[in-house]
Amino acid sequence: MPRRTATMLASTLILIALFCAGLLIKVPYSEMSPGPTVNTLGEARGEPVLRIAGRKTYPTSGHLNMTTVRVTGADYRMNLGQAVWGWLAHDSVVVPHDTLYPDGKTEEQSTQENAEEFSQSQESAKVAALKELNIPVATQVVVSTVVKDSPAEGKLHAGDVIKAVDGTVVEEPGDVAELVTKHQPGEDVTFTIVPAKEAAAAEKAGRAPEGGRKVTITTEKAPAAEKGGKDRAIVGIRAGTDHTFPFEIDIKLADVGGPSAGLMFSLGIIDKLTPGDLTGGKFVAGTGTIDDAGKVGPIGGITMKLVGARDAGARYFLTPDENCAAAAADIPDGLTLVRVKSLDDARKSLEHISAGKIDALPSCSKS
Repeated sequence: MPRRTATMLASTLILIALFCAGLLIKVPYSEMSPGPTVNTLGEARGEPVLRIAGRKTYPTSGHLNMTTVRVTGADYRMNLGQAVWGWLAHDSVVVPHDTLYPDGKTEEQSTQENAEEFSQSQESAKVAALKELNIPVATQVVVSTVVKDSPAEGKLHAGDVIKAVDGTVVEEPGDVAELVTKHQPGEDVTFTIVPAKEAAAAEKAGRAPEGGRKVTITTEKAPAAEKGGKDRAIVGIRAGTDHTFPFEIDIKLADVGGPSAGLMFSLGIIDKLTPGDLTGGKFVAGTGTIDDAGKVGPIGGITMKLVGARDAGARYFLTPDENCAAAAADIPDGLTLVRVKSLDDARKSLEHISAGKIDALPSCSKS
């Protein structure tokens, strides 16, 4: 066999072997890519994303799009070839698998966690929007969860409103633990509660739950891992907050998880509750978590969200302050980044966009 032919044959066989290896060798990486974007002012699957009843609303135009990231599942393992292709592609990011699914988290666990975060983000988005508009929102401390086989099981239930502990009115979830731990293990503690069903009926009627009944629970010692060096009394609940809104705000969006849509939901609610167009008909997208006070927090996958927003037609992107440096490092053509730290910042920036005052927008920098 001529040397040239032998060399070509050997090279071909090596390439085939490498190609097969690339398909067979699994690597501990996952892929992130741009997910769908949804206009919070519009519809998804034929239904309004935001529906408000019991309060005057106003027509809107333009876009206030929330953005998402698509990720490979927890049980899916990329092969070497897919990982290399992802590293070379501009519209995807390959990251260590444990970055997306730490501590061996399963896909089911991740989905559940994302669903809970999404639900909480909706609640905070409503609260922040109404506070921005100076519309009062009633807040109460509730039982978030009851630990199985704990003293509270069967006596308290998730959703019960906690009015007082040992006669002392509670205003924050932390007040509950503080009052319970004043006791020694084995002592009784008395909760004044409004049962979950009564609280839900009051919320539906747009009023704060009233009255209450007393429930006495005998405390027990915290498990060794929770003692903090001494015997600590517990009853086996986790307290949280719930809100009673003066009118109905319903957010409907399936197959989305995580907390990063909070900012855009708040802006959509504000736009529907105020006269005029917040966007001036412009196409604005964005991302960011939000808390009850209207503070905007950072999110993951910012570069992928920028690409998704640009591909959907966005011209402006509301970017959490802490994500600005990463976002500014690779801005898609035609997209203007707008730095936001709070809901009030975002609202003022939209007013500038609507008025065409682009030079007044706070921008993102690489540092």
